[in-house]
Amino acid sequence: MKPAGLTARCALALAMVAAAATECAAGAPAPADPYQPLAFLIGHCWKGTFGGDARTTDEHCFSRIYGSKFVRDEHVVHRAGRPDAFGESIYVWDPVAGRLEYLYIESAGGFIRGTVTSEECALVFPAAGFVEPDGSMNVRSRWQRAGEDAYDVVTEFQVQDRWVPGFSLHMQRVQNAPT
Repeated sequence: MKPAGLTARCALALAMVAAAATECAAGAPAPADPYQPLAFLIGHCWKGTFGGDARTTDEHCFSRIYGSKFVRDEHVVHRAGRPDAFGESIYVWDPVAGRLEYLYIESAGGFIRGTVTSEECALVFPAAGFVEPDGSMNVRSRWQRAGEDAYDVVTEFQVQDRWVPGFSLHMQRVQNAPT
């Protein structure tokens, strides 16, 4: 039997964790909706510019698919004077492993498989191998909430034994995602 004080402290701690998850919309996945960490993204499109160059943008649109069993992130990089680059991520809850996973594919033939975790008000994409037709590299990323209508992306690449800056974007909500 547990002491009453311990049970009350545990209940309070759980309530605080639940409140923090609701506030950030990036808390630990709730069993009823394992995609809760992605909830603030779903149903919206987000756009950012690379290095302050308004001519090169990245736009992501998130939606639930197949009866809300998965989440899709379709994105396009618009580059002035060059063809657009396209990509798509499918987020999958793996109930056996108890984790959120994704598969990203791109129009240049590259792909990456990885996991997503939530940490306070951020989505964390731990290091994973990005495979391209001519080789591979390890990539990691962090998407930090920046209010209700924005998030900041920081992506790094592994070069030999160290991590180097890749790119960063400030993504702003621009419209609702197509249904």
